[in-house]
Formats: sequence, structure tokens, C-alpha cells
Amino acid sequence: MNVRRLLPLCVLALLLAGARPAAARGLVFVMNSGAASISVIDMSTRQVLRRIPVLREPHHWALSPDGHSLLVGDSSGNTVFFLDPNTGAVQRRVVVADPYQLGFSPDGRFLTVNGLARNQIDVYDAASMKLAHRFPIRSMPSHMAYSPHSHRVFVTLQGTNRLVAIDLRAMRVLWDRPVGNTPAGILWQNGKLLVCDMGTDGLAVVDPADGKVVGHVVTDRGAHNLFRSPDGKTIWVDNRVSGTITVLDAGSLRPVHTYRVSGGPDDLFFAPDGKVWVTRRFAESVAVLNPADGKYQVIDVGRSPHGIFVNGAAPSPDRVAVR
Repeated sequence: MNVRRLLPLCVLALLLAGARPAAARGLVFVMNSGAASISVIDMSTRQVLRRIPVLREPHHWALSPDGHSLLVGDSSGNTVFFLDPNTGAVQRRVVVADPYQLGFSPDGRFLTVNGLARNQIDVYDAASMKLAHRFPIRSMPSHMAYSPHSHRVFVTLQGTNRLVAIDLRAMRVLWDRPVGNTPAGILWQNGKLLVCDMGTDGLAVVDPADGKVVGHVVTDRGAHNLFRSPDGKTIWVDNRVSGTITVLDAGSLRPVHTYRVSGGPDDLFFAPDGKVWVTRRFAESVAVLNPADGKYQVIDVGRSPHGIFVNGAAPSPDRVAVR
């Protein structure tokens, strides 16, 4: 073997390997529910790089416990798309009935899927994607939150103005209680559940032990979804009807600031640079909000943008598990 001849080839191979593009960071994924696509945006340039076609109606996402896959539920397409969160490449597709909302339990054992159109809640073994149990639930199971120990999942029922609690150890319904008018987003906070009531002007505060409403927090009309900031100090509530975002102190639940974001603010994500990306459900765009001055840049995407995910960020634990 001529070593002298092999050395230049080895050097060339190393150079070519080093020249391969690294996995893209700073990408924003926007689920366009009305356009059967996912817009991929460069966070630094604010330019739409491409659209990933799906089947019919993507809504929400969940990041796998190992961080290697971004799961996007295509509800009408009865499919969950597994994407590389660093590049947007489609890793695989799995047939799942009506995956409107989906989320992993904090311990990574279960994946819960809310079938809003089919009135069912499906619990899957997260590792195998095998169905562990199906709960026929009326009506319109929407958003979810887990207890910190992963023993329970709580799901809002938009069609019946109720909240249901499911024991994931015994696979049974614990309770089913009224919580307000058209409940949607839900968050576990300081031992209580905060539930957005879209038909009212704020949040219901619910005791997770029995589902009893123990308080109400006024935000604005059409409170739709809520998100804990990465530092855990505030909770941001999207008021879709009024076109505002109310920021609450996480401890007292008192409003500390209000931002005006027109076009039906729906879901949001906290980017590493301090900006807040917000889907504008009725305006076919996202807003990049600067919390310092309340101003935002608009980026056009597809029809009815819903869920949004920013890679390279460090989401709080509840965002890893659910959204």
C-alpha cells in the first residue's frame, strides 16, 4: 500500500467532511392549520426559508423527551410528522387518529393525544407509539397539562365547558367538572391549574384534587392560551378576541403588563434573544414582539397559523412536555 498516495486523499476527505453544512439553528417552525404546511423561518434574518408540506391540518407540536424529534400533529390527516428540530427534515410519519393536541408526560413515559373532532383522548406508550388506552370524552378535548409527577393529565373540553382529570397509572377518569365558558389553554402553576376561558375575560383557578374552581383571574376577552416565561417569573396569556397579551406575575397572578398584538394572538414562544414570537391566527402571520417597547415585526406565513416552535431555545419544562 502506498501511504504517500493515501495521505492526500485522507486530507481531502477531512476537508470535505468539515465543509458539510452544520445543522441549522435559530429556526422557527409555524404550523399553518389552514394551509396544510409548516413555515420554516430563519430567526436571525426573519426570512421564510421554505414550507414543509403536510397532509391537511397541522395544529400543535411536542418535542420528544430526548430532543431529537419535533412531533407535529396533522389532525385531519390523522398523522403525526416527526421532524428534525435542527433542520426541519422529515424523519418519519406515524398514523395517529386526530392528533389535534399532543404532549409527553414529564417523565417521558406517555404521549397523550387529544382528538378534538373525534371526542377522544388517546394515551400512547411514548417509546413504542402503541396505543395504551382510549378515552371517549365529550366534547372537543382541546389543551392539556400534566401533574409534575406525571401521574395525571388534565384536558380541557371546549364543547361542554368542562375539565377532565385522568389517572395515568390506573388509566381511568378521576373527575369531570365544569370550569367556565369554552376552556382552552391550561397550565399547572404552584399546585393549582390555570385554565383559559375563551368565552369570558380570563382564567379559572382550579384545584387539581377535585376540579373545583377556587378563583378567577381577569385578563381580557377571549383568553385562549397561556405560557410560563423561561425564568418562571411571569405567565403570558394570549387574549385572542381582544388582540392583547396579558403578563401575570407567576406568584400573585396579578397583571403586570399588557401588550397589544392584533390579528388574534394564539400561541407564542420565547426566543433566546429575548424576543417573543406570536402566531396571529386571523392575520396569516406571526409577530416578533420586543418586550422592551411593545413593538413587533410582522412576518407573513400561511393561513390560520397556530402552533409555533423555536429551536435552539431553552423552553421551560412545561413547554418541553406540552404545546
